[in-house]
Amino acid sequence: MTNRAEATATVLIENEQVRVTRYEFEPGQETGWHRHLMDYTVTAITECTMLIETDDGPQNASTEQGDSYFRKAGVRHNVVNDGKAKMVFVELELKQGA
Repeated sequence: MTNRAEATATVLIENEQVRVTRYEFEPGQETGWHRHLMDYTVTAITECTMLIETDDGPQNASTEQGDSYFRKAGVRHNVVNDGKAKMVFVELELKQGA
């Protein structure tokens, strides 16, 4: 638990195959600690300067606008906007059997 405000998460699509969520973060906002139960991809809508907190410790990361990356399910983490500007990305979770 932290004292940071939570980012805005908006589910854009959810069906049997995928869940697509848009996250919007003001500087200092976070997702809150969570664990993905599904593999997922993230696509940066804006440049993203992030602090990724995991049980193994914090790590700085950044992506350019339009960059995408893939992650396997299972890692508990918290994403924080560590930059000075609004940060937006879209996350696509791949449901089992999709």
